[in-house]
This record gives sequence, C-alpha cells and structure tokens, in this order.
Amino acid sequence: MTKQIIGRKDTVDFPKLGLFNIEVKIDTGAYTSAIHCSEIIEEGDHLRCIFNSEVHKNFGKTEIIFEEYSLTNVKSSNGYKENRYKVKSEVVFFGKTYKINLTLSTRDDMKFPVLIGRQFLKHKFLVDVDLEQVSFLSTNHEHSHPIQKR
Repeated sequence: MTKQIIGRKDTVDFPKLGLFNIEVKIDTGAYTSAIHCSEIIEEGDHLRCIFNSEVHKNFGKTEIIFEEYSLTNVKSSNGYKENRYKVKSEVVFFGKTYKINLTLSTRDDMKFPVLIGRQFLKHKFLVDVDLEQVSFLSTNHEHSHPIQKR
C-alpha cells in the first residue's frame, strides 16, 4: 500500500462533527489524536459534547451526542497522565473520509485545536515536516477559505 505524503500542519474537515476547515497539527510524537471540546457532559448512557471556541476559527457552537465513547489514559510530553473521553468520528484528508479516534480535551490555550497522532497516521501517511497544507491544497473545498501563512 502506498502512503501519501502530508506536511506538519493542514486544514481538514470533520463532517460528522459539523466542523469544516479546521487547522490541525500533525504530531508524530503523540500516539492518539486529540480535538478541542469546550464542554463534556456525561448524561446516563451518552456523552454530550460542545465544540466551541473563541480562539480557534471555524469552531462555532456545535453540539454532538455520542452514544459510544470510552475513557483512556493519555500521557502528555511532560509525563503527566490524564484520563480523557475518547470518541469515534471521521476526518477528510485528500478528499477521502477516514475513521478516526479522538480524545476530547480543552485546547483553547494551544495553537491548534486538533492534533493528529500516530495511531491515525500509521499505514496511511508519511510526514514531511518541510511541507504544509498538502491535503487542503490538493482538493477542491466547498467550505474553503484562503490559507494564511503563519
């Protein structure tokens, strides 16, 4: 199977979450992928998540109910362990929809609202840190906005 080359950051869609043109950091140092979630409420047998941010663009107030979810331990780069909710969703790279596991975390203090980790990247992509926006620039987006260089 041939792997596609992606850069160190990109702009992707999470259609099941109602999130489009979301800036993501490709993080080969992280095992799991993480997404910003401003509010998480466990109600009986489901999880109500509000994806909203004053800091991250294109994070309007979207509310999603997850019937399936789990808890997982995530170890940060400084060695701190945190127990987080994990949900299954979909992400679009190069116009193709992939299944993805996402841990939920408040990321308003981070530059990127989403980290894409090794668990998702393996067997699909090779990362070239000299590149940016490879997927976004290769596809025609109906929700597109101009890319701003940082």
